[in-house]
Amino acid sequence: MWDGRRHEVTMDRHRLWPEAWPLRNAQREHAMNDNAGAPLCSTGIAGLDDVLHGGLIPHRLYLVDGNPGAGKTTLALQFLLEGRRCGERCLYVTLSETRSELLAGARSHGWSLEDVEIAELASDDHELNVDAQLTLYHPSEVELTETTRRVLDIVERVNPQRMVFDSLSELRLLAQGSLRYRRQILALKQFFVRRRCTVLLVDDRTSEGPDMQLHSIAHGVISLEQRVPPYGSTARRLQVIKFRGSDFRSGYHDFRIVEGGLEVYPRLAPAEHGAVFEHTPVASGVAALDALLGGGVDRGTCTLVAGTPGSGKSTLTLQYAAAAAQRGDHAAIFAFDEVPALLLHRAQALGIPIRQGSRAGEVAIRQLDPADLTPGEFAHIVRQCVERDHARVVVIDSMNGYLNAMPEARFLGAQLHELLGYLNGQGVATFLVLAQHGFVYQNPESLIDSSYLADAVVSMRMFEHAGAVRKAISVLKKRSGPHEDSIRQIWFDAGGVHVGEPLMHLRGILTGVPEESGNPAADG
Repeated sequence: MWDGRRHEVTMDRHRLWPEAWPLRNAQREHAMNDNAGAPLCSTGIAGLDDVLHGGLIPHRLYLVDGNPGAGKTTLALQFLLEGRRCGERCLYVTLSETRSELLAGARSHGWSLEDVEIAELASDDHELNVDAQLTLYHPSEVELTETTRRVLDIVERVNPQRMVFDSLSELRLLAQGSLRYRRQILALKQFFVRRRCTVLLVDDRTSEGPDMQLHSIAHGVISLEQRVPPYGSTARRLQVIKFRGSDFRSGYHDFRIVEGGLEVYPRLAPAEHGAVFEHTPVASGVAALDALLGGGVDRGTCTLVAGTPGSGKSTLTLQYAAAAAQRGDHAAIFAFDEVPALLLHRAQALGIPIRQGSRAGEVAIRQLDPADLTPGEFAHIVRQCVERDHARVVVIDSMNGYLNAMPEARFLGAQLHELLGYLNGQGVATFLVLAQHGFVYQNPESLIDSSYLADAVVSMRMFEHAGAVRKAISVLKKRSGPHEDSIRQIWFDAGGVHVGEPLMHLRGILTGVPEESGNPAADG
């Protein structure tokens, strides 16, 4: 292992500047095209490989930039560890962090950097001596030449197949000029391409924002960002700005740094995840409720259950999840507003059988914290339940909690549209619970308008009648087929969910204070 001490090895200017290299055009084309048809180079991060449609094109130079703390070093280490797993020679050249700092960071993730060459190019102690810096040349010229020489020496000695150069901000400071800095990076690029090495250049944006010179030189650019919301944990996302020679999934993709490295949650593309299924109705197990919905909701559709607090929205969706499990399907409930223990206790009190688990015939209940969750991570969790656990019914309770997980509410419609498009394409019956503001004598309002995204809308209201507060249910729309236009009373007791006959004798139910319009009917 190289210990970072100075090596007195002579070199000439032909190894420094690209214009001095007599590389013929045929040789250059061979160096660039020799990897045609070669397998892609995995980054060691499954989600990032998905974004890149398989991984990096080998033997090219890529830039990973981001502010300090964004996760650049962690990504770089995962890239090298994946190379070591594949039996490749790996080199980490560090100009900013010490070897001990890198090892400590790796240990925090449970990694060992054994068989990964670490070249520490931090200045030696005697270089800090003022007398040693006296020279006829500007100090930056001497230091830049010496640093570049040491990098090339160690690369020629190790002959790596994967390499990380961390960080370019040090070279930028030594160059002290954009022209000299650009020529230096071009020289390194040509040097690495000829050596058939896949290189990650790390930049910490200390040059007041993204370096467009680096963006133009690199074959690909991966940008990491972190945002600190007014409340909650830090939100991180990445973007592939450029990727020559291959398509990739554009846009922002959320990620999280956990023990074990980066977890990237690719943005959902519904067109890429379609499945073949029959649009069969999904029954609730309550005959009158299914009749109200024209036989039940259909697979591959989304049903919005909206109503005021206490009107029974969560209990209604719980009935659908329990009925799916009783048929042998798997159902998943994502609870933003209620702890699983309380939900299970309520189900037991209502006589709704729930067997919790992630297999067929079971209901998975997962509590989510809006302050510690990004939309991309939530979509990833839902996708796992559908593709890994084969969930056929998905309940999101509630949309208000999902809204709180969005740092910028104006993007909620686009995020929700992608998620629902994916679920519909997988043949999942999705239920969205939306709590409206307002009670009996008020017109309920919603913070978000998601009704246009839903295939069916079920409205639940409370109204006053005969000295008691009662609940009503009606179907406002159903795109996939006919439904009843009537308003029925709904109530819950130890026997479960009950739906009465249409309330033909009352008018003005939606106002909260109805009036008798005919002979009273039994209302349960």
